[in-house]
Amino acid sequence: MTPMSPRTIGVTELVLRDGHQSLLATRMALEDMVGACEDIDQAGYWSVECWGGATYDACIRFLNEDPWARLRTFRELMPNSRLQMLLRGQNLLGYRHYDDMVVDKFVEKSAENGMDVFRVFDALNDPRNMARSMAAVKKVGKHAQGTICYTISPLHTVEGYVKLAGQLIDMGAESICLKDMAALLQPQPAYDIVKGIKDRWGDIHVAVHCHATSGVTFISLMKAIEAGADSVDTSISSMSLGPGHNPTESLVAALEGTAYTTDLKMDRLLKIRDHFAQVRPRYAAFESSVLVDSTILTSQIPGGMLTNLESQLKAQGAGDKLADVMAEIPRVKADAGYPPLVTPTSQIVGTQAVFNVLMGPYKRMSAEFADLMLGYYGETIGPRNPEVIAIAQELVHKEPITVRPADLMKPEWDHLKVEANQLPGADGSDEDVLTYAMFPQVAPGFFATRDEGPKSVAMTEAQLAAAQEGQAAGTPGITGPVKYQVSLGGRSHTVQVEPV
Repeated sequence: MTPMSPRTIGVTELVLRDGHQSLLATRMALEDMVGACEDIDQAGYWSVECWGGATYDACIRFLNEDPWARLRTFRELMPNSRLQMLLRGQNLLGYRHYDDMVVDKFVEKSAENGMDVFRVFDALNDPRNMARSMAAVKKVGKHAQGTICYTISPLHTVEGYVKLAGQLIDMGAESICLKDMAALLQPQPAYDIVKGIKDRWGDIHVAVHCHATSGVTFISLMKAIEAGADSVDTSISSMSLGPGHNPTESLVAALEGTAYTTDLKMDRLLKIRDHFAQVRPRYAAFESSVLVDSTILTSQIPGGMLTNLESQLKAQGAGDKLADVMAEIPRVKADAGYPPLVTPTSQIVGTQAVFNVLMGPYKRMSAEFADLMLGYYGETIGPRNPEVIAIAQELVHKEPITVRPADLMKPEWDHLKVEANQLPGADGSDEDVLTYAMFPQVAPGFFATRDEGPKSVAMTEAQLAAAQEGQAAGTPGITGPVKYQVSLGGRSHTVQVEPV
């Protein structure tokens, strides 16, 4: 009897987007990525995630870099690869809902500039908030990947996730991603959900994405593969683990001798690894200090959210209240109908928990939390607390809604275009209008300084050498001048600080 050949598992490489977003606060400059692009392009990945998420914001806010130019560069340097992005549904890459025409324009321009795979998600898992962007992706002939944000609550079940996958398939999804942004996905649920989707919906491509923070998710990836997952997300080992992702080379090694394999070329992977091993130390100032945090499995609070809470409390002189806030978050989450904690809901729920601890339950409420309670972000899996809804109504003087939030929006493309094109430095392109639409506070400063070119926030080689020399001598710190990017009044300035 001839043995069956191993089933090939696709791999999505995350180093150019979520890898550095999770480990280095999205600060990596394009100049530190281009040297690895040829090897990434030739390594045999199913796709290369390189855009979207927080990268667009970081490009214009911190790096004086045009995100559209970054995408075009990746397209040119990786002609053989499927380029992939993370898109927040009706929120695009910003933090509010946008009019349908703005969504259509964004998808059209992203495809035109080189994007192939659009991983579309919504923070509330509300399919209505994904429908327009999914349709726009289909219209331009690109790959629409419908995304399920994984979370844990009394109302979230395997059957519920399988049903949501079906809704996304009916919407035109060519593949389904099970996205675990908080490292909550344990091995058995990973197996059960993937198998459930495969058994119910047949031959649909299923991708699995999870962070490494809790220390259990490498096993979850393996169990998902056993259940029938077609591809998994990893990040090259020199940019992996901690709040980042599981290492690409480790996956290749773990599949040796099993019924599964990858198409990845190890010689290329090692070159990619070595490239980013050289780059990473120059971004030490932005490194996360988290290695493994298993408390996430009980608190369900993503590492980035925890960091934000700590800084909020310290700013209020209440650093000793963190445990109280951690205990309050599940109550706020329940009151809000158990939304997954992912941008922007993680920030909204976390901030409200801080207010509740410092001032009393719902004595103060952010406008964003009020909108969440009133349905302006979309529908939640569970009912929202009617008493808290009443407080929200009184605060913002709006009625609760049950329709798709974007249905209430007025057309905005034409006036956004007029406003954007009046800004000094704007080039009249639709891409610039989209930059302004998503980041109206940041875009004017970026347009004004764009001609000055990208401004990396990494240490120079000389600064890195001086820092390492100082550490070796027992005097940690940098002995040479250090450059900082400072934003004042929406404009970016470079400041050089000399040591005393």
